[in-house]
Amino acid sequence: MNGHRTVVTRLLPLLAALVLGCDFPGRPNSADEPVPANKVLKFDALYAIRCAGCHGADGKLGPAPPLNDPLFLALVPDTELLHVIAEGRTVSAAQKSPMPAFAESRGGPLTDAQVKVLAEGIKTRWGPPASPAEPPPYIGSVATGSGNKEVFARACAGCHGKDGEGIERDGKLHRKIHDPAFLALVSDQELRRYVITGRPDLGMPAYDGKAGRPPDFRALTSPEIDGLAALLGSWRQGGTANDK
Repeated sequence: MNGHRTVVTRLLPLLAALVLGCDFPGRPNSADEPVPANKVLKFDALYAIRCAGCHGADGKLGPAPPLNDPLFLALVPDTELLHVIAEGRTVSAAQKSPMPAFAESRGGPLTDAQVKVLAEGIKTRWGPPASPAEPPPYIGSVATGSGNKEVFARACAGCHGKDGEGIERDGKLHRKIHDPAFLALVSDQELRRYVITGRPDLGMPAYDGKAGRPPDFRALTSPEIDGLAALLGSWRQGGTANDK
């Protein structure tokens, strides 16, 4: 009889737990269950998996252009940022850039809601953006090569060489940009963005920066930026810096 009472006494806490709705030890907690990939809506998680490998863990110092750049954030339209994340970038009809399409509708891994989280999060995470007085538009117009030689010599040759061959200066090797392998990976719009924003994380000046440029250097105008992007794009087909 005493043994029966002992068993009942030991069971009472368990019965009370059932009545009160407490979890058994080791019972899975629904809050700890993994979230399905298509339900993840936190910017940090999405960015770490989908973006950090190219754009850097903190939006800079990656192989791709930095996203943690106040000038870029000030210039890029919200609709363009959303479009690029969803649709990716194309260099030509036959050549994709390394920037893929992330939207499910384009064969990517993200839902429309997740694409929106990334597009909105980039600006809120690394803002507030800069407010240049008279910035050139992020998206330019199609330009011819007219005048490119002079603009390239004034704005780019001091670091990249007169023919874009790359040079060593001040103990630093500056990138060769007259390189079909490099140019095959970047669209004309990306080239325009590089000319406007530079690579502040790597010391490349923006369109109005004076580092490595003549003392009387003036900020590049939008048509001049169009011309430089057109010149660099022409090098995909074997053009030179001396082309007009």
